[in-house]
Amino acid sequence: MSLKSTILGASALVSSLAFMSVAAPAALAQDASANLPQARDTITVTARRREESIQDAPIAVTAVSGDTLAQIGAIDLTDVQKLTPNATIEVARGSNSTLIAFIRGVGQQDPLWGFEPGVGLYIDDVYVARPQGAVLDIFDIDRIEVLRGPQGTLYGRNTIGGAIKYVTARLSDEPEFEAGVSVGSYNQLDYMASGSLPLSDTFAIGGAVARYTRDGFGENVYTGADQYNKDIIAGRISAEWTPTEDLFFRLSYDRTEDDSNAKHGYRLIPGVTNGEPVLDDVYDTRGGAGDVNSVETEGLSLTAEWQANDWLTLKSITAGREDYTQTPIDFDALPVNDFDVPAFYENEQFTQEFQALFDTGRWSGVAGLYYLNGAYEGAFDTVLGNLGVNAPTYGDVSKISLSAYADVTYDINDMWSVSLGGRYTEDTTRATVIRQTYLGTATTPFLGGPGGLLLATGSNFTSERTDDQFSPRVNVTYEPLEDLSLYASYSQGFKSGGFDPRGNAGPAGTVQYDVITRGFDPEIVDSYEIGAKGSLLDGRLVYRAAAFYAEYTDQQITVQTSEVDPATGLDSFVSTVLNAGESEYMGVELEGSAFLTDALSLDYMIGFIDAEIVELVTTQPDPVTGDPVDVDISDQYVVQNTPEYTWRLAANYDMAVPGGYGDLRLTAGVSYRDDINLFNVPNTGEPVALAGLPGTPLPPLDAETSYTLVDASVIWDFTENWRFSLIGRNLTDEEYRVAGYNFAGSNQLGVDGAYSAFYGDPRTITASVRFTY
Repeated sequence: MSLKSTILGASALVSSLAFMSVAAPAALAQDASANLPQARDTITVTARRREESIQDAPIAVTAVSGDTLAQIGAIDLTDVQKLTPNATIEVARGSNSTLIAFIRGVGQQDPLWGFEPGVGLYIDDVYVARPQGAVLDIFDIDRIEVLRGPQGTLYGRNTIGGAIKYVTARLSDEPEFEAGVSVGSYNQLDYMASGSLPLSDTFAIGGAVARYTRDGFGENVYTGADQYNKDIIAGRISAEWTPTEDLFFRLSYDRTEDDSNAKHGYRLIPGVTNGEPVLDDVYDTRGGAGDVNSVETEGLSLTAEWQANDWLTLKSITAGREDYTQTPIDFDALPVNDFDVPAFYENEQFTQEFQALFDTGRWSGVAGLYYLNGAYEGAFDTVLGNLGVNAPTYGDVSKISLSAYADVTYDINDMWSVSLGGRYTEDTTRATVIRQTYLGTATTPFLGGPGGLLLATGSNFTSERTDDQFSPRVNVTYEPLEDLSLYASYSQGFKSGGFDPRGNAGPAGTVQYDVITRGFDPEIVDSYEIGAKGSLLDGRLVYRAAAFYAEYTDQQITVQTSEVDPATGLDSFVSTVLNAGESEYMGVELEGSAFLTDALSLDYMIGFIDAEIVELVTTQPDPVTGDPVDVDISDQYVVQNTPEYTWRLAANYDMAVPGGYGDLRLTAGVSYRDDINLFNVPNTGEPVALAGLPGTPLPPLDAETSYTLVDASVIWDFTENWRFSLIGRNLTDEEYRVAGYNFAGSNQLGVDGAYSAFYGDPRTITASVRFTY
């Protein structure tokens, strides 16, 4: 699809909805009565650092209440992708709680500890700097907001692709208690309890704890351990103090321990060393690297608010977070330790944010200062047992970020308003990277072992770089009717440069050393958007539409390959960050609800995106002269984790149970996600000779990545205090891939190579009971 036709089509949709709203009879311009369905279900968001209806916020945002998440049977943060157009929110390959997030084609390709995420995650306004332990479970939650497009003039940390806000509710001034138990497929047993208690008129405490257990969807047929099981305990406590009407303090602590088994891939090709055949069940594995996996995350935050007068509020957010992961990654997915990677990651961060929020009537907005001090460390052995070597890597990356931002809105009159925003960011990144090769497969000193004979050192450097950028934003909003809002905006996103903690620099004085130790440069997104939000048919059709176009320059593209290490003459894992990419993303989004009767409603969502890498320049030797020349290799790369189409349609039916036995809500939903590229290098599945198995074709890894899920639920509110639920997910038992490893064929690493896939959840049925007081 051409750029012109995409923009025209997207603009036509937004314009058509706006025209229908304006051309509707005058009765449609009246305020919706309180008994209309959308009046009961409209959600309040704080996407612009102020409370407002989602229909009034001139920004592309999807907001889902905690009650809606319960109705669709949401388990963790990744379930929000079903409801959000042009978003991919998944668990990273080979992990249980590391987050992969892409919005409108922008995200973090490689969830490594040393890389910045493209989509920012916030827990109650506290930015989570790294993806490890970021797959948050759904409990004791008020809502989740997903903001699409660059964010920086409103939020603590600049994020280039968007932001996900995990919002918990403030404590009540009345005693509250809630407890629930869920049982289901694969011996699922979950229980949760939460509550709050006011100890005085000004002080209250609250807390929540949740325990999630489930057998695996498959089995490690080599060790007998469960595959894709769940063993998590999570909790949070908080205290709120309101000493005066103008002062508010909140102290909050959360902790999660995930002891679910390590998740190894389903190998798609036979073993080479011992000839193991491909397994029948896609949730099974033969991984021999070990099953013990541990992820611990915790955070402490203090929020203070002072309403200085009737138009100014001052706010401070002080927070610290840390996480620790110890996990074995079995790339070859076989008992032999041909390509096994035991690893640990440890992240710490401290953030301080000061905000001034003001509203004088026509003038409103926010200004803030933000500070982040982060330390991110990790190490892993690369055990190539069939070659008799172990190649460990250690990386220590620290970052200090200082920024100032402001976003100011001026209401010109009752219909027109304009917003101007800007952000200045200065990021200083320091990295120490060590890569070595040892003879033998013993655990190296990086993971606490004695190591063997040191053969070579590929990297041993410490470097530092500073990046700064001013990022503007402008928004114009026009509200011709009470139930119609139109907006147009331009915003710029910025992600600082850094260092690849797996970079293989080689000896000092070489071109490769200079490139790796210099690091990669920042990337920029310039995003243009038009949108319409409103309602039709006396408020029974509610819609939110947006069309966007984004130019992505100096894109950081991570490429992982196998190459011969010149120091040892052996195969080696090589990670390279190409910093010459330019991409174009354009698309359209539509979401909302249709209330057909007072009992029957439809929720709908559709997203379309045309994402293309248009330029990727690298330096290569001239085939004739040997001199270095710039070559555009964009035709060899594709956009990762970005389906062209996403959509969902769900029907809800509310009814009173005869005899006065409460109320029922019946929900049935169908969601679809198009094919994705699991890697930046397209995987076509063309026959490639495997080491030891000449002529054996590789099945395409990018196949089986489009899927349609059918979900249904029955929610019975027996009384105000008791709720019973029956929820079915993936009822057609769709089999679909969400991630994979590709180190086989021409990209072979080790004798057996790594060519495996990871799959989404199969069909599950869950029954729950909840008591609320």
